[in-house]
Amino acid sequence: MLWEMKKGAYRLNQSVMRTLSKTLKFTEPELLSGAGSVRRLPEKVKAKGISKVLVVTDKVLMGLGMLDGLLDGLKENNISYVVYNEVQPNPTIDNIESARKLYIDNDCRGVIAFGGGSSMDCAKTAAARVTNSNKTVSQMRGVLKIRKPLPPLFAVPTTAGTGSETTIAAVVTDPSTHEKYAIMDTKLVPIMAALDPELTIGLPTHITSTTGMDALTHAVEAYIGRNGTPYTDKNAEEAVKIIYENLEKVYKDGKDIEARNQMLLASYKAGIAFTRAYVGYVHAIAHTLGGLYGVPHGLGNAVVLPYILEFFGGSSYNKLAKLAVAAGLGKDGEPVEVLAESFIDSIKTMNANMNIPTGFKEIKADDVPLIVKRVLKEGNPGYPVPKIMNAEECTDIINKLMLK
Repeated sequence: MLWEMKKGAYRLNQSVMRTLSKTLKFTEPELLSGAGSVRRLPEKVKAKGISKVLVVTDKVLMGLGMLDGLLDGLKENNISYVVYNEVQPNPTIDNIESARKLYIDNDCRGVIAFGGGSSMDCAKTAAARVTNSNKTVSQMRGVLKIRKPLPPLFAVPTTAGTGSETTIAAVVTDPSTHEKYAIMDTKLVPIMAALDPELTIGLPTHITSTTGMDALTHAVEAYIGRNGTPYTDKNAEEAVKIIYENLEKVYKDGKDIEARNQMLLASYKAGIAFTRAYVGYVHAIAHTLGGLYGVPHGLGNAVVLPYILEFFGGSSYNKLAKLAVAAGLGKDGEPVEVLAESFIDSIKTMNANMNIPTGFKEIKADDVPLIVKRVLKEGNPGYPVPKIMNAEECTDIINKLMLK
């Protein structure tokens, strides 16, 4: 009886948030797309009247020379720049504060995020701290906690997965508690994004696979949740179709420039979907494992996704059946249960084909209660999932994810 009352309270909270979200003004970045688009970005920055920028990235990308085209373009357009390249795979509060300090000390007037989700998250939050100096990073945790607009923010994704170039979210890791949490505000959406497939050509296969499955998770969770709209559903369906047509193709042939381009577009569309419709328990578990053990976010999502879809069972079958049709796994009119289960099975097959494991060796039995606590703290009531999970059900899933 108590659990039924709790579920009712969760659904009421979600209903209120769903109503409030309809009043929000979501924006989308101006988009530069296709091979060479990153080289067109500096002239766009200049057109905004910006003469000095902070570029936020990581040492690996710097060492590979991947920023050379962007930095040369900034010089050619007489735009000064400073580079913060200390972003860690799961950006920390220290990363964010260091980037903010570099921005202020050098009197920058805009920020360019260059890299994967970690660089995007660090750049977004550092930019938010620049104009919201009265709030700490932890005080921005949650929804709509950022009061003042950010400096002009530009995004250059180098992986096709996070969709962060169009989302209202940034994810932060607190090393003191080993906790990973999200900051969500419409002010975090960049004003412009360059989707350049040439930047993704050299990605290792394991990054290609897990970031691609990250994008698929965004689309699926947005689609099956209760906050979807015709607009988010359309973008999610298109993202799923593109991913099924191109992810394994680009995994096998990383130099397929058109497949790379399509995956960037899929990631972008999935980002549009989930930033408006939210995600679900897959993300709650992936965030928790990332905070505790440093599990890469895309890998976490890829492994967890089929387990959560099986947990939802019939509560998500109607929507999963439609995604199965979008993915080319069946046709309208076939039994809903058959289509839905074929979709879940296809995710397991894709993971196996791309050497993604079925669980995590990192999970320790003694940590399971803490993992469950953090997952449910993030997921309930915040995520409008098809079926609400309790502690016993969450424990069962975490145990299944534990590789001996």
